[in-house]
Amino acid sequence: MFKIPKFIFAASMTVFLSPLAALASPPVQESDFWRAEVEAGNLPPAAERIPDVPLQVDLASRGRTAGVQGGTLNTMITRSKDIRQMVVYGYTRLIGYDADYELRPDLLMSFENQDNRRFILNLRPGHRWSNGDPFTSDDFEYWWKDVANNELLNPTGPPDFLRVEGELPVVSFPDPQTVIYEWTKPNPNFLQSLAQARPPFIFRPAEFLKKYHIKYADPDELAFEVNDARVKSWAALHNKRDNMYKFDNHELPTLQPWINATSGKKIRHLFVRNPYYHRIDENGVQLPYIDVVEMEIVSGGLVAAKSNAGEADLQARGLGFRDIAILRKGEADGSNYETYLWGTGTASQIAIYPNLNVNDDTWRNVLRDVRVRRALSLAINRDSINKALYFKLAKPGAMTVLEPSPFFDPELRRAWADWDPDQANELLDAAGLDQKDRYGIRKLPDGRPMELVIETAGERQEVENALQIITDDWREIGVKLIMRPLDRDILRNRVFSGTSMASVWYGWDNGLPRPYTSPAYLAPTDQVFLAWPKWGQFHQTGGEAGEAPDLPEAQRLMQLVKNWEVATSDAERTAAWTEMLKIHADQVYGIGILAGAPQPVVVNKSLRNVPVKGIWAWDPGAHFGIHRPDEFFFEGGDG
Repeated sequence: MFKIPKFIFAASMTVFLSPLAALASPPVQESDFWRAEVEAGNLPPAAERIPDVPLQVDLASRGRTAGVQGGTLNTMITRSKDIRQMVVYGYTRLIGYDADYELRPDLLMSFENQDNRRFILNLRPGHRWSNGDPFTSDDFEYWWKDVANNELLNPTGPPDFLRVEGELPVVSFPDPQTVIYEWTKPNPNFLQSLAQARPPFIFRPAEFLKKYHIKYADPDELAFEVNDARVKSWAALHNKRDNMYKFDNHELPTLQPWINATSGKKIRHLFVRNPYYHRIDENGVQLPYIDVVEMEIVSGGLVAAKSNAGEADLQARGLGFRDIAILRKGEADGSNYETYLWGTGTASQIAIYPNLNVNDDTWRNVLRDVRVRRALSLAINRDSINKALYFKLAKPGAMTVLEPSPFFDPELRRAWADWDPDQANELLDAAGLDQKDRYGIRKLPDGRPMELVIETAGERQEVENALQIITDDWREIGVKLIMRPLDRDILRNRVFSGTSMASVWYGWDNGLPRPYTSPAYLAPTDQVFLAWPKWGQFHQTGGEAGEAPDLPEAQRLMQLVKNWEVATSDAERTAAWTEMLKIHADQVYGIGILAGAPQPVVVNKSLRNVPVKGIWAWDPGAHFGIHRPDEFFFEGGDG
């Protein structure tokens, strides 16, 4: 058995209860993985490790079967920092999405929402961190008072999602199991922020971190720790130890289903079952079912080949549509896996973003003319791209939300997306771009040829292949496309600074919004939307950087976000969403190419409870997270 690290032991008011919260829990079974430590007196019995009111999962209601504990699951990542995916996949949140994308209590036993102004968070009595320390409101109070509002640890103060028009909440901690957040104005974004793929973590393991905080630690011991860690201050040491999302401090207690059992940077990282995890099945078996997750760091180009060789029990990250052929070949050759084809949650698999804030004045004026953006979209033969790259399995169309969203409208997917080069030519002529050089390339108002440079991150072959097809399409309307692959960080910096004319990336991360989903990403609120980086900067910095939106449609989007924020009903929120989506469809801020290209998911044939059909989405969804990998198990318990 794997050697266990020693640290492991050391609207109107709406009330939401955890699933099966009212049912009596079955007798809890001891884990074979931890049995020796229990018998040696190093660990309490399982019945004493789980909360007084554990979360009992209802597997049968979702077509799943109760499993058995055991086994090691092998998976791969391509960068050492991607061990943080264990926090994403583990998807242990105060509140999380269920399979229908509805918000449910998870770590919380229940929560109350009073008109989106007052939120009461009720913790599970008896819940403990992975090292056995109690998980109580003290951990929330420590974060709020001693971390989030400490200028040395957090110079910018509490995160933006806790600010409502600049106002921070009043936070109180009336008893060990209760935390209350309260604003004078509605904060409808609060709950779904807690359910994100990258959660905000409004709590910290207080008992562990206090020994690194100047307010609580012995001065001499703290000075020794600072010197030993070779950092400049206690604050730097505290921040180094406090890596809830990075998951790279193996000593930091966690609430995730698996805990990091590997120190430092290694080629292989082991994550072992959390002995204090809060979820059980109907038979009293503590989750996760799988004992150990082993993550191997490999070159990105090897993920498909190693999956083909049967070296992964569960793999989607690092795989793309182009890899399906080699994966199917591995199946045919007898490798012990199946390849599932899941849907994707991004609004568009490939999207081109004309930069409306580009520094070049001539190009800025050209790209701000909606006729030009519509013409560029109409000139793309999306069916040809779908046939050539995706074997007609994707869905050609403009960028909009996906079918599972209640806001999906097929007319918005068709908006300015039918292949019509004649109409595209007419629009460009009407925009004053009717002069051409001897090669048939249109001339800009200043006489330069209309050579549109589209910059890419150079990470996806299908993007470059699609742009090659679009190059020919646009040549037919007198526009020359020049593709420029760059490093991802360089690309983003060039877009943010206004250097790039246009860029290509995925569509909106969240193509599955609900009425409770903030539509802020459809408005100029953030520089990461590559069509308006400087407008986003203006909002993010309170006007200290960037430029104020100066087009009426963009200004309307900002107003609609405010309408959503103060809405008191789903009907009002839906109205804001609907108008914003129509504005995007009409204005073509992002030129979507197609959506829904299948995501290959490699699954060991012995692995159970993995959905054959699922959605691979970052947020909402946390990739595997929403599908609850803690419920996956190996037939017979051996992986």
